[in-house]
Amino acid sequence: MTALRVAILGHGAVGGALAEHLLRLGHAVTVGADDDRRASAGELRSRLPGLGIASAEEAVGGADLVVLAVPFGAVEAVLTPLVPHLRDRILVDATNPVGPGLRHGLGDGRAGAEHVAGIAAGARVVKAFSVYGAENLARPAHPGAPLRPVMPIAGDDDAAKAVVSALVTAMGWRALDTGPLAQALNLEHMTLLWVRMVRMGGHPADLTWAALPA
Repeated sequence: MTALRVAILGHGAVGGALAEHLLRLGHAVTVGADDDRRASAGELRSRLPGLGIASAEEAVGGADLVVLAVPFGAVEAVLTPLVPHLRDRILVDATNPVGPGLRHGLGDGRAGAEHVAGIAAGARVVKAFSVYGAENLARPAHPGAPLRPVMPIAGDDDAAKAVVSALVTAMGWRALDTGPLAQALNLEHMTLLWVRMVRMGGHPADLTWAALPA
Protein backbone atom coordinates (compact mmCIF):
# COMPACT_ATOMS: atom_id res chain seq x y z
CA MET A 1 0.00 0.00 0.00
CA THR A 2 1.02 3.65 -0.35
CA ALA A 3 3.15 4.90 2.53
CA LEU A 4 1.13 6.83 5.10
CA ARG A 5 2.04 9.64 7.46
CA VAL A 6 1.02 8.21 10.81
CA ALA A 7 0.79 10.13 14.08
CA ILE A 8 0.81 8.08 17.27
CA LEU A 9 -0.54 9.59 20.47
CA GLY A 10 1.05 7.56 23.23
CA HIS A 11 4.48 5.98 23.16
CA GLY A 12 4.22 3.27 25.79
CA ALA A 13 4.26 -0.45 25.02
CA VAL A 14 1.42 -0.37 22.48
CA GLY A 15 2.39 2.89 20.79
CA GLY A 16 6.03 1.82 20.62
CA ALA A 17 5.20 -1.59 19.18
CA LEU A 18 3.01 -0.07 16.48
CA ALA A 19 5.64 2.55 15.67
CA GLU A 20 8.25 -0.18 15.23
CA HIS A 21 6.01 -2.20 12.92
CA LEU A 22 4.88 0.75 10.82
CA LEU A 23 8.41 2.11 10.39
CA ARG A 24 9.59 -1.30 9.23
CA LEU A 25 6.92 -1.20 6.51
CA GLY A 26 8.11 2.19 5.28
CA HIS A 27 5.45 4.48 6.76
CA ALA A 28 6.43 7.88 8.15
CA VAL A 29 5.70 7.73 11.87
CA THR A 30 5.66 10.67 14.27
CA VAL A 31 4.95 10.45 17.97
CA GLY A 32 2.98 13.35 19.35
CA ALA A 33 4.72 14.27 22.58
CA ASP A 34 4.49 17.63 24.29
CA ASP A 35 7.32 19.06 26.38
CA ASP A 36 6.74 16.98 29.49
CA ARG A 37 6.84 13.78 27.43
CA ARG A 38 9.76 14.54 25.12
CA ALA A 39 12.37 12.74 27.23
CA SER A 40 10.51 9.42 27.27
CA ALA A 41 9.69 9.78 23.57
CA GLY A 42 13.39 10.34 22.95
CA GLU A 43 14.13 7.00 24.60
CA LEU A 44 11.84 5.33 22.08
CA ARG A 45 13.51 7.17 19.19
CA SER A 46 16.92 5.95 20.36
CA ARG A 47 15.58 2.44 19.68
CA LEU A 48 13.75 3.45 16.49
CA PRO A 49 16.01 5.97 14.70
CA GLY A 50 13.49 6.74 11.94
CA LEU A 51 10.85 7.87 14.40
CA GLY A 52 9.75 11.50 14.36
CA ILE A 53 8.84 13.45 17.48
CA ALA A 54 6.69 16.56 17.42
CA SER A 55 4.07 18.26 19.52
CA ALA A 56 0.75 16.44 19.49
CA GLU A 57 -0.79 19.27 17.44
CA GLU A 58 2.00 19.17 14.84
CA ALA A 59 1.96 15.38 14.62
CA VAL A 60 -1.80 15.21 14.10
CA GLY A 61 -1.85 18.15 11.71
CA GLY A 62 0.56 16.44 9.32
CA ALA A 63 -0.93 12.95 9.48
CA ASP A 64 -3.02 10.83 7.13
CA LEU A 65 -3.97 8.60 10.04
CA VAL A 66 -3.77 9.04 13.82
CA VAL A 67 -3.45 6.20 16.33
CA LEU A 68 -4.67 6.80 19.88
CA ALA A 69 -2.65 4.57 22.21
CA VAL A 70 -2.80 6.26 25.60
CA PRO A 71 -4.22 4.90 28.87
CA PHE A 72 -8.00 5.24 28.70
CA GLY A 73 -8.04 7.60 31.67
CA ALA A 74 -5.96 10.08 29.66
CA VAL A 75 -8.17 10.06 26.56
CA GLU A 76 -10.13 13.24 27.30
CA ALA A 77 -7.08 15.28 28.32
CA VAL A 78 -5.15 14.18 25.23
CA LEU A 79 -7.93 14.57 22.65
CA THR A 80 -9.74 17.71 23.76
CA PRO A 81 -7.04 20.19 22.65
CA LEU A 82 -6.69 18.33 19.34
CA VAL A 83 -10.35 18.31 18.29
CA PRO A 84 -9.97 20.99 15.57
CA HIS A 85 -6.98 19.14 14.09
CA LEU A 86 -8.71 15.74 14.13
CA ARG A 87 -11.74 16.78 12.11
CA ASP A 88 -12.11 14.54 9.02
CA ARG A 89 -8.99 12.56 9.93
CA ILE A 90 -8.95 8.82 10.51
CA LEU A 91 -8.51 8.24 14.24
CA VAL A 92 -7.69 4.65 15.16
CA ASP A 93 -8.72 3.91 18.72
CA ALA A 94 -6.37 1.34 20.26
CA THR A 95 -7.43 2.09 23.84
CA ASN A 96 -9.38 -0.06 26.27
CA PRO A 97 -11.49 1.02 29.26
CA VAL A 98 -10.48 -1.46 31.96
CA GLY A 99 -12.17 -1.18 35.35
CA PRO A 100 -11.65 -2.87 38.71
CA GLY A 101 -11.66 -6.65 38.60
CA LEU A 102 -10.87 -6.60 34.86
CA ARG A 103 -14.38 -5.45 34.03
CA HIS A 104 -15.36 -3.00 31.33
CA GLY A 105 -14.49 0.45 32.61
CA LEU A 106 -17.68 2.08 31.30
CA GLY A 107 -20.02 -0.46 32.84
CA ASP A 108 -20.94 -2.23 29.59
CA GLY A 109 -23.36 0.48 28.56
CA ARG A 110 -21.19 2.11 25.92
CA ALA A 111 -18.05 1.27 23.98
CA GLY A 112 -14.91 3.13 24.88
CA ALA A 113 -14.54 3.89 21.18
CA GLU A 114 -17.91 5.66 21.22
CA HIS A 115 -16.63 7.75 24.14
CA VAL A 116 -13.55 8.59 22.04
CA ALA A 117 -15.76 9.57 19.09
CA GLY A 118 -17.86 11.77 21.34
CA ILE A 119 -14.79 13.73 22.40
CA ALA A 120 -13.13 13.87 18.97
CA ALA A 121 -16.18 15.27 17.19
CA GLY A 122 -15.73 15.10 13.43
CA ALA A 123 -12.96 12.49 13.48
CA ARG A 124 -13.48 9.26 11.53
CA VAL A 125 -13.02 6.80 14.39
CA VAL A 126 -12.10 3.17 13.75
CA LYS A 127 -11.47 0.66 16.54
CA ALA A 128 -8.38 -1.45 15.85
CA PHE A 129 -5.14 -2.75 17.40
CA SER A 130 -6.99 -3.27 20.66
CA VAL A 131 -7.58 -6.98 21.24
CA TYR A 132 -3.98 -8.07 21.89
CA GLY A 133 -1.10 -7.09 24.09
CA ALA A 134 1.85 -5.14 22.72
CA GLU A 135 3.76 -8.39 22.19
CA ASN A 136 1.62 -9.11 19.13
CA LEU A 137 1.75 -5.62 17.62
CA ALA A 138 5.42 -5.14 16.79
CA ARG A 139 5.46 -8.24 14.57
CA PRO A 140 2.73 -10.57 13.31
CA ALA A 141 2.32 -13.59 15.55
CA HIS A 142 2.75 -17.10 14.11
CA PRO A 143 4.11 -16.12 10.65
CA GLY A 144 4.18 -19.76 9.53
CA ALA A 145 0.62 -20.57 10.56
CA PRO A 146 -1.88 -21.62 7.84
CA LEU A 147 -4.27 -18.84 8.92
CA ARG A 148 -3.41 -15.22 9.50
CA PRO A 149 -4.27 -13.91 12.95
CA VAL A 150 -7.40 -11.77 12.87
CA MET A 151 -7.40 -8.06 13.65
CA PRO A 152 -11.04 -7.13 14.22
CA ILE A 153 -12.03 -3.55 13.48
CA ALA A 154 -15.22 -1.53 13.92
CA GLY A 155 -16.39 1.87 12.73
CA ASP A 156 -19.17 3.87 11.14
CA ASP A 157 -17.13 5.29 8.21
CA ASP A 158 -16.68 2.67 5.48
CA ALA A 159 -13.93 4.60 3.68
CA ALA A 160 -11.95 4.99 6.88
CA LYS A 161 -12.37 1.27 7.63
CA ALA A 162 -11.07 0.45 4.15
CA VAL A 163 -7.86 2.39 4.83
CA VAL A 164 -7.40 0.73 8.21
CA SER A 165 -8.17 -2.70 6.74
CA ALA A 166 -5.50 -2.22 4.07
CA LEU A 167 -2.99 -1.17 6.72
CA VAL A 168 -3.87 -4.10 8.97
CA THR A 169 -3.47 -6.50 6.04
CA ALA A 170 -0.08 -5.06 5.11
CA MET A 171 0.98 -5.54 8.74
CA GLY A 172 0.30 -9.27 8.54
CA TRP A 173 -3.17 -9.70 10.00
CA ARG A 174 -6.47 -10.59 8.42
CA ALA A 175 -8.71 -7.55 8.82
CA LEU A 176 -12.18 -8.52 10.06
CA ASP A 177 -14.83 -5.82 9.80
CA THR A 178 -17.19 -6.44 12.72
CA GLY A 179 -19.60 -3.63 11.86
CA PRO A 180 -20.42 -0.19 13.28
CA LEU A 181 -18.50 1.55 16.03
CA ALA A 182 -20.94 0.28 18.67
CA GLN A 183 -19.46 -3.17 18.05
CA ALA A 184 -16.27 -1.93 19.68
CA LEU A 185 -17.92 -2.77 23.00
CA ASN A 186 -17.61 -6.45 22.09
CA LEU A 187 -14.02 -6.00 20.93
CA GLU A 188 -13.20 -4.40 24.26
CA HIS A 189 -14.60 -7.50 25.96
CA MET A 190 -12.35 -9.60 23.72
CA THR A 191 -9.44 -7.62 25.10
CA LEU A 192 -10.51 -8.35 28.66
CA LEU A 193 -10.74 -12.04 27.80
CA TRP A 194 -7.23 -11.96 26.29
CA VAL A 195 -5.88 -10.23 29.40
CA ARG A 196 -7.52 -12.74 31.72
CA MET A 197 -6.20 -15.67 29.71
CA VAL A 198 -2.65 -14.37 29.17
CA ARG A 199 -1.81 -12.09 32.07
CA MET A 200 -3.64 -14.15 34.68
CA GLY A 201 -4.31 -17.58 33.15
CA GLY A 202 -0.87 -18.62 32.00
CA HIS A 203 -1.53 -18.70 28.26
CA PRO A 204 1.36 -17.58 26.02
CA ALA A 205 1.57 -13.90 25.12
CA ASP A 206 1.44 -14.69 21.40
CA LEU A 207 -2.14 -15.95 21.79
CA THR A 208 -4.16 -14.52 18.89
CA TRP A 209 -7.62 -14.95 17.41
CA ALA A 210 -8.29 -16.37 13.95
CA ALA A 211 -11.35 -16.84 11.73
CA LEU A 212 -11.96 -19.38 9.00
CA PRO A 213 -12.44 -17.75 5.61
CA ALA A 214 -16.08 -17.24 4.68
